[in-house]
Amino acid sequence: MTPEPALTYVYAVAGATPGLEGLLAGLRGVAGAAVALLAPDGTTNGAPAFVVSRVPGAEWGEEALRSRFEDLSWLEGTARAHHHVIEELMGRTTVLPLRMATLYQDDQRALGALREQYDAFAEGLALLARHAEYGVKVYIRPDAGPPDPGGTPPAGEDPVSPGKAYLRARKAQHRAHEDRGRQAGRAAERIADTAGRYATHVVRHPPQTGPLAGGGEGGENVLNDAYLVPDGEADAFRAAVRHAADGLPGVRVELTGPWAPYSFAVPQPRHGGPS
Repeated sequence: MTPEPALTYVYAVAGATPGLEGLLAGLRGVAGAAVALLAPDGTTNGAPAFVVSRVPGAEWGEEALRSRFEDLSWLEGTARAHHHVIEELMGRTTVLPLRMATLYQDDQRALGALREQYDAFAEGLALLARHAEYGVKVYIRPDAGPPDPGGTPPAGEDPVSPGKAYLRARKAQHRAHEDRGRQAGRAAERIADTAGRYATHVVRHPPQTGPLAGGGEGGENVLNDAYLVPDGEADAFRAAVRHAADGLPGVRVELTGPWAPYSFAVPQPRHGGPS
């Protein structure tokens, strides 16, 4: 049986330079595959190029991927390998990261997509040069616990029934949550002011929900933004964000980064598809 031809897996767009080719020579990506630069006409003059691997068609074709995307272990390993390549690039050059499993039938199809959106990729690299992405999340701290239906009534008041005591505690809990919500709004305003001073672009992601949304410390995620920050403003940006929750005990602010600018990597190339 004739083996299926290799597919071209694309990690990112980067400026093609001889130094970058040297870095990629010792790098391994998804499925342990070698990583290389794919540039129009083989140029290495800083123009946009794809960073690629060649992967087996039998393992990365459409049918194979449909089943593999249901394998959490495979997904985790592939995402880690994809991100490792992006991180290595980020340490050496401006990088426009692409989605995991961006695949083309062969190098020629990939080059066709690169040429088709060449100007957009060049603009994207210019926008991201000497910038990094930072994530900022605001959480309303979790309640201390369920309302206590007992306790001593205020001075001068007669004892109340357990039902009334419970309702009173519930109201107090609700007021406390509303107060934490107002504090979160103030923290978000401070962060917006900070971004206006230091960041060049912002992407507002939907707040996270579910068991992993609390970042390990619990709480309700009410703001989940990504900021594109010039390298020269990074220290000032981080310091300002870290002080956004000062005097707001009901709020927690989480700052992450610097990251490769996934949130700002647009446009994505048209999918060449392994089919």
